[in-house]
Amino acid sequence: MSAISANKAELLAIANAVASEKMIDKSIVIEAMEEAIQKSARNRYGAENDIRAKLDPLTGDLTLWRVVEVVEEVEDYFKQVDLKQAEKLQPGAKMGDFIVDPLPPVDLGRIDAQSAKQVIFQKVRDAERERQFEEFKDRQGEVITGVIKSVEFGHVIVNLGRAEGVIRRDQQIPREAARTGERVRALITKVERNNRGPQIFLSRAHPDFMKKLFAQEVPEIYDNIIEIKAAARDPGSRAKIGVISRDSSIDPVGACVGMKGSRVQAVVQELQGEKIDIIPWSEDTATFVVNALQPATVSRVVLDEDDGRIEVVVPDDQLSLAIGRRGQNVRLASQLTGHQIDIMTEEEASEKRSKEFAERSKMFEEELDVDETLSQLLVAEGFAELEEVAYVDLAELASIEGFDDELAEELQSRALEALERQEAAHREVRRGLGVEDALAEIPHLTEAMLVTLGKAGIKTLDDLADLATDELIAKKREAPRRRNNTDGPPQRRPQRETDKGGVLGEYGLSEEQGNEIIMAARAHWFEDEVVAGPTEEAAHADSTQ
Repeated sequence: MSAISANKAELLAIANAVASEKMIDKSIVIEAMEEAIQKSARNRYGAENDIRAKLDPLTGDLTLWRVVEVVEEVEDYFKQVDLKQAEKLQPGAKMGDFIVDPLPPVDLGRIDAQSAKQVIFQKVRDAERERQFEEFKDRQGEVITGVIKSVEFGHVIVNLGRAEGVIRRDQQIPREAARTGERVRALITKVERNNRGPQIFLSRAHPDFMKKLFAQEVPEIYDNIIEIKAAARDPGSRAKIGVISRDSSIDPVGACVGMKGSRVQAVVQELQGEKIDIIPWSEDTATFVVNALQPATVSRVVLDEDDGRIEVVVPDDQLSLAIGRRGQNVRLASQLTGHQIDIMTEEEASEKRSKEFAERSKMFEEELDVDETLSQLLVAEGFAELEEVAYVDLAELASIEGFDDELAEELQSRALEALERQEAAHREVRRGLGVEDALAEIPHLTEAMLVTLGKAGIKTLDDLADLATDELIAKKREAPRRRNNTDGPPQRRPQRETDKGGVLGEYGLSEEQGNEIIMAARAHWFEDEVVAGPTEEAAHADSTQ
């Protein structure tokens, strides 16, 4: 009796043990064994044979056979038989049928057994990796607990039981000591398929990790009565979360703090003492900004919706508190609200307003050829640009105290003339820069914009067409004002390369307008293709005649 048939009980026992240990389906192990036996049988009977093996998962009985095709004239003796031979193997066989030719069980030798073992191990390993990936692929955003296995090059390897995860150095809480064998909680941020098994990326620095910890400590968050609308972290140092309650009878801040701070302290301890400001969230941006800058007191908030910036005015004695140590408070407030926040004192705000008032008054005085009183009156009524005077509804302009229809018409006329003068001056500069007239035909581009393009070296349709929309219109991102200490003046960090905006970023063009400009600049490319097609065909026709 062969080795396989004699050890069929042992084969089943091995299959059961492997399936249980690796937590994979027993059928996968059986399939791997069948594949290994098929490989061994081909080594015995010839690799040219189409050999199949079937292992009964209940009894362990092994059936081995080769598949052959019934043909009229045999050309391949390994995979074909004639009708006469087929009748012996399977009575009633017909031409073109594929029939089974039973084979005796093979005796696995030492080399074959080793080969079969490798096939089984590889198949089981692949199945185990697939099982791990399937188990974790949908768990992104979940908090998981594991045991620190090792620390390699600053990255923490965590044993998650059935798989391993990694907390990269930039996703750890600064100054947190990771010791082998300790239990650790982390957020699953990403799961990737990999040849060596699933790559599970973990984080303890992500704002969502703090959100999930609060959900575990605060039942109202878990029950969706209270929602964390926004979160910002400086890992290991300080954090802010904006919360709102769907039940007016429940205070969201008090619920998150807990009795004597018990709930928030549980999160603080997990985050290695990170201080957490819990802030009531508001749909009103100004209100939310005021709340986000706690514990500082805010006097006034000015929104600039076009640039996404917010100017916050605070009393002189609140400036250092609003900015925070190394700009931390205002930086976290900016992240929390999603707006760039500039902080200034009452004195600075007053100086800025006075400077802007004087500059605008001077501009109207010169461009509209009016006296100082009239120009200041326009600024006081909220006019800041010539375009506003030129294109505002005449009735609105005439309704200003001391104005009448005749004066309003005259001011609008002068504003339009001033705009034409500016346009002509820009046109002259643009042509001096060598910017071709074709660019002036493109929608949304003014002569002032064309001058800016020319100074940036963009002078032809092709130059403009080569730009991406972001390269053309992206707004420049500035650093928030901050203080490194309370004694020195407000400072800005050096401008990074990534803070540079598009060529026309200062003009406030929308993404839709930017796309239209780029497509208009590229239109001549497609016209060239249309023209080139018939010309080439005509040339080819002429050459054949």
